[in-house]
Amino acid sequence: MTVTKAQQKEATTARLIQVAREVFTRDGYANAATEEIVQIAGVTRGALYHHFGSKEGLFQAVFSALQQQMAQRIETASAGHDDIWEQLVTGCRVFLEASLEPDIQRILLVDAPAVLGWSVWREFDSQNSMKSLREALEELIAREQIPPLPVDALTHLLSGAMNEAALWIAQSANASAALAESIQALEHLLRGLRLHAQKP
Repeated sequence: MTVTKAQQKEATTARLIQVAREVFTRDGYANAATEEIVQIAGVTRGALYHHFGSKEGLFQAVFSALQQQMAQRIETASAGHDDIWEQLVTGCRVFLEASLEPDIQRILLVDAPAVLGWSVWREFDSQNSMKSLREALEELIAREQIPPLPVDALTHLLSGAMNEAALWIAQSANASAALAESIQALEHLLRGLRLHAQKP
């Protein structure tokens, strides 16, 4: 079977992203060597720069792939519940739980804001995890399960709280305990929002 140039490109970029994800997770962006990445991936340095432009371009591709995978994971876990409220709570819980994973910790939470800048980081977040959160909140408001608050403000407030909690969990000496405490606090806050909507 003949492999097209498009297929070759896709295979090369996927391999570089996979290897770079492992190296960035292990060493961090600053200490990651592109020489090692291309050697493990079995490609030339020219291929890396051709497809991604720079080390930062490769990092952004890895970051984007992780963001998309996170959004998909949240969507899949939430889809396991018929109740829209349980979908929201489950999605928030899955997001926080992911902060225990080394690649999420290092790439998404620690390095990405510094390497890409907050504006780029927030733009990616708004297209992925924050998008899922906003859709859930819009549905809850439409079903009158939470107050008809400004959805943009509510989305940013909850997203900001969870991002900060995730970073705290990732940097905590006892990450598992920090996760449990964060989930407990977040679920209490969410229940308060829902109870307010159910008052006569």
